[in-house]
Amino acid sequence: MPDNTTSAPDATLLIAPGCPHCPKVLQALSEFVKRGDIGALEVTNIAIHPEAAEKAGTRSVPWTRIGNFELVGALTPQEIREAIEKAGRADPVDHLVHLLETSRLDEALKAISDKPDNLPPLVTLLDDLDTPMAVRIGIGALLEELPDTLVQSAEDALTVLTGSQHQSVRADAAHYLSLVDTESSRQTLHRLLGDQSDEVSEIARESLEALSA
Repeated sequence: MPDNTTSAPDATLLIAPGCPHCPKVLQALSEFVKRGDIGALEVTNIAIHPEAAEKAGTRSVPWTRIGNFELVGALTPQEIREAIEKAGRADPVDHLVHLLETSRLDEALKAISDKPDNLPPLVTLLDDLDTPMAVRIGIGALLEELPDTLVQSAEDALTVLTGSQHQSVRADAAHYLSLVDTESSRQTLHRLLGDQSDEVSEIARESLEALSA
C-alpha cells in the first residue's frame, strides 16, 4: 500500500490488437490496482476508439499515463512502481523532469509559466552530473525560451551554480546569466572573469558583452 506521504494516482492505458507488450502492461497495472497503489485504471482499445490515441497525441502502444506521467512502450513492474511513486508525491519538479525527458518542451514551458517558483529548484539539477543529458538540455532550452522576467526568478539558483566544483556547471551558469539583465548578474559575471577555468572566464566575458549589447 502507498505510504502516508503519497496518494494513489489514477492510470490510463491505451492498447491495440496484436500489440505484444500490451497484455503484460495491462496485467502489471491491474496488480497495482488490486494492491491499492493505483486508484483507478481506464483501458481503451484504440482500434475501436482511435480518437483516444489522437487525444493522447500518440501512435504507439502500449501508452500509459499514471497521474501526470506519460510512458510509451513496454514497462517493467519496477518502472511502473517508480512512476506511481513520483505521481503520488505530486512533486512539480519530478513532473517537469519527466516532461523534459520525454521531449515535451511546450508543456514544460506552460508549467513554468503557470508556476514560476518551480524554475529555481529545476535549475539546481544542473549541478548534479547524474541529471540525464536530455533534462540538462531541456533546462537550457527552457531558460532560452522563457520571458526574461521569468528567467530572473532563477538568478539566485544560477548564482549558486557559479560556485560549483564542476567547471562545466560554472560555464553553463555563466552562459545562462546572459539572459538575466540585472546589476547583480553583471557583478556575478565580473567575478567569473577571474575563474580558474579559461572556458568559464571566456563565457563570462561573452555574457557581459551580450548584456551590454
